[in-house]
Amino acid sequence: MSARKAIFITGAASGIGLASAKRFSAEGWFVGLSDIDEAGLARALAEIGPANGSIHPLDVRDRQAWTPALTAFAQAAGGRLDVLFNNAGVARFGPFSEGDPQGDDLMLTVNVAGVLNGARAALPFLKATPGSRLVNMASCAGIYGSPGLAVYSATKFAVRGLSEALDAEFAAFGVSVACVMPWFVETPILRNSQPGKNADMGEELRKSGLPVYGVDEAAQTVWQAAHGRELYYLVGKRARQMRFMARLAPGFLRNQLRSRSPTTA
Repeated sequence: MSARKAIFITGAASGIGLASAKRFSAEGWFVGLSDIDEAGLARALAEIGPANGSIHPLDVRDRQAWTPALTAFAQAAGGRLDVLFNNAGVARFGPFSEGDPQGDDLMLTVNVAGVLNGARAALPFLKATPGSRLVNMASCAGIYGSPGLAVYSATKFAVRGLSEALDAEFAAFGVSVACVMPWFVETPILRNSQPGKNADMGEELRKSGLPVYGVDEAAQTVWQAAHGRELYYLVGKRARQMRFMARLAPGFLRNQLRSRSPTTA
């Protein structure tokens, strides 16, 4: 068995997934690059170095495709799967009353079913690797339901609940679980979150005075999540502030979010 630790990352062709691939490969890990963007995967492998990873095109919604992808990766990684990083996700921003049901379905299948599929398919591989870890990507939208992100928030609450439950269940197998919860991060999700509109959500957030964090900060948090034993890992000062308010000042947070609702005249 290879001495190199191994991580399989979904959504690895861009954003936090790509930044995490670079972070882990720089530390000597073998990285499984997974995405539906095959051209992006080829570029990602070139960036981390062909000797440091392998490419596994995968639509996380396809339950039957998961085990073959993980089997191929484990063979390339010398039998190891130290970390599965369930990172792939999509977002559609805007008022719920104006939302597209097809966009809702896409978020539900990628953000929730995709994570479920990954956790179930990876469990045998994680069980076979001592000290392994399942890392799921949630969001600050999973701390308190956010206006303009109603369905996205629902999916991230689901990931948070799943992570809590699996952390308890998987402990019997020697597998621990982490849930990464970023504030807004500068990724393609922000640029592609409003189909049909020539708008960059990141720019809109900045104009309203809200921070947008960099992918390197998020990747560092994923690194910490892969090595720690806590359940929650928040990305950005604003994320930590939001969690604090949700716990100790929920009424204040509720009023603050209402004032920023996209449906407010």
